[in-house]
Amino acid sequence: MTLRIERISGKGKTRIRLSGEFRSEQVDQVKTEIECGGPRVALDLEEVDLVDVFLNACKAEGIPILHCSPYIREWMLREQGRPQARTNKRKKGQGSLGE
Repeated sequence: MTLRIERISGKGKTRIRLSGEFRSEQVDQVKTEIECGGPRVALDLEEVDLVDVFLNACKAEGIPILHCSPYIREWMLREQGRPQARTNKRKKGQGSLGE
């Protein structure tokens, strides 16, 4: 299964709805959608079946995570607790979301 990305805008907000399997190969594509979404952007995971490590970096940047299933939320919490979690934490001098 692939990842489907849909951008929904209205009332000064943008929702990026992801469907399918979100893997590391799609991180750059999702980053681009987030950057194009403006200052009030949120990720909607209602239809996501599988995730990779990017979500905690988004959460750390203040991007709301919507409709996240309990098992994905649990996975995110476990990843946060790992030393040097693979969330591409921003280093000094880097742009947002680990760029």
